[in-house]
Amino acid sequence: MNTLYLDCSMGAAGDMLTAALLELLPDRAGFLRRLNGLGLPGVVFRAEPGERCGIRGTHITVTVHGVAEDGGGHDHPHEHPHAHPHDHIHAHSHGHTSLADIARLTEGLPVSEAVRRRILAVYRRIAEAESHAHGVPVEEVHFHEVGAMDAVADVTAVCLLLEALHPDRIVVSPVAVGSGHVRCAHGMLPVPAPATAYLLRGVPVYGGGINGELCTPTGAALLTEFADSFGPLPEMTLEAVGCGLGTKEFPKANCLRALAGTAAPVRDSVTELLCTVDDMTAEDLAHAVERLLEAGALDVHTVAVTMKKGRPGTQLRLLCRPDRAEEMAALLFRHTTTLGVRALDTPRYVLQRRVETVDTPFGPVRRKFSQGYGVRREKWEYEDLARIAREQGLSLPEVRAALDAALPDD
Repeated sequence: MNTLYLDCSMGAAGDMLTAALLELLPDRAGFLRRLNGLGLPGVVFRAEPGERCGIRGTHITVTVHGVAEDGGGHDHPHEHPHAHPHDHIHAHSHGHTSLADIARLTEGLPVSEAVRRRILAVYRRIAEAESHAHGVPVEEVHFHEVGAMDAVADVTAVCLLLEALHPDRIVVSPVAVGSGHVRCAHGMLPVPAPATAYLLRGVPVYGGGINGELCTPTGAALLTEFADSFGPLPEMTLEAVGCGLGTKEFPKANCLRALAGTAAPVRDSVTELLCTVDDMTAEDLAHAVERLLEAGALDVHTVAVTMKKGRPGTQLRLLCRPDRAEEMAALLFRHTTTLGVRALDTPRYVLQRRVETVDTPFGPVRRKFSQGYGVRREKWEYEDLARIAREQGLSLPEVRAALDAALPDD
């Protein structure tokens, strides 16, 4: 399984992610030419080698019409420890770009539909976070023109790089966010800034012992959009390391590292409990299956079998965690007429799975994602589909079609 690990012990920003991922590609110059050929208005990417605390890496600079946002060429002063200044969104419109403008901009980019969808998903995350932080509707959240193009460049670059690298799994370390305050258009904000904190809900974070902002809203949105899990470096055969450098000097190396390698197949063990019965009604069997699933069995199913003396019967198979096998065996004896239960400890290969809740015209709906072994799948949660079908008087295919149509445009 191709695994990508992002070491965010000095936070994350779009430019640092871009630089770290770029170092993993064999043809960096060719990819940089591709970025500069996207047609983003006035945007130029530059990649330069550098060093932080003795660690060599790549520093990415993005200029918009010749101006780098950290060059002070606009009227919103910022302080930021990385390659460009703070990429907060501002809830006013004069001289700014809306989320709808960003969507129109991405429509003309020469990228795949999957990348276009990811760009918009990242931006929607940021806009929703700023909306929550400042108490304004998402539609009224606007981006400063220079800052917007700078951030669009970073987000687009990261989405394209991850498409090129196509890892099966992305694991992110706990994220250092820094401490103190950061200056933006709204004044002095605590670190992590409100939008960043909102984006990092459910993510392991820590201060990192640095006075300053280490994780920007763009960095937080990219991490939460792409990460399959957060935690320590998983066991894997390391194949390549990319290092993206921030601009500011700290006592610690100001960099984000991307470690690529091959992880062992994801395996775990389950206990399979089996029993056969020939004297239970279909109703009693259905009740037993329902109770076992309610009690926490991973899976329960029945198979028609022919028993001794030619009697038709039913085999019941139950999967559970090994530490719950005895509990589940007791429930089998309680809810079926079996006189014996066989137990088999079985290793299994599994895909990495996660569930996200998506806002739809029907309200929040869960969407399940699984990946690994070169496979990626996603589908709507059946229970939510069934509920909507009952409430709206629709068929399941009609509900699926409506939900698919409500997903962000490709």
